[in-house]
Amino acid sequence: MTPSREYLIEELRHAHGGDPWHGPSRRHVLADVTAADAARRPGAGVHSIWELVLHMRAWTNEVARRLMEGSPRLPDEGDWPVDSDPSTDAWVATLQSLDLAHERLIDTLRTMPPERLDERVGSGRDAPLGAGVTYRAMLHGLAQHDAYHTGQISILKRLYGSSHRPSASTVVG
Repeated sequence: MTPSREYLIEELRHAHGGDPWHGPSRRHVLADVTAADAARRPGAGVHSIWELVLHMRAWTNEVARRLMEGSPRLPDEGDWPVDSDPSTDAWVATLQSLDLAHERLIDTLRTMPPERLDERVGSGRDAPLGAGVTYRAMLHGLAQHDAYHTGQISILKRLYGSSHRPSASTVVG
């Protein structure tokens, strides 16, 4: 049986703020992250928690746009957006914007005709862009993408919890 639109909505809701099978939801994992830890860079070439959140937000917005417009492209914010203000207010705003992007995606999916779920996004397969698959597969892929990055955030939180607090040289800014 092919998952319905309601099933996809529940899968996305659980991954973001519910009780997913794979572990804590994204919202739960992010609930106690401070701006300092979010901005902390654990090493050269490793994304910060903040960058991971901005990346997930960018792709959530892009998938919502695709549900409305159809054509695949990189997110308007870019694949890996950056925020140069490592303040607590900016971190809170980033988390709120992730919640808003998620709700916008759910609202957009609710209004999409269910028969479109089996249409292809774009004309050809482009794995890095997430094109050439059905809307249904793209939505499952977004849930998988977010679970993967939420797992990375969980690992960074454990790393930070077992080491010293960030110094000025380990904070993005």
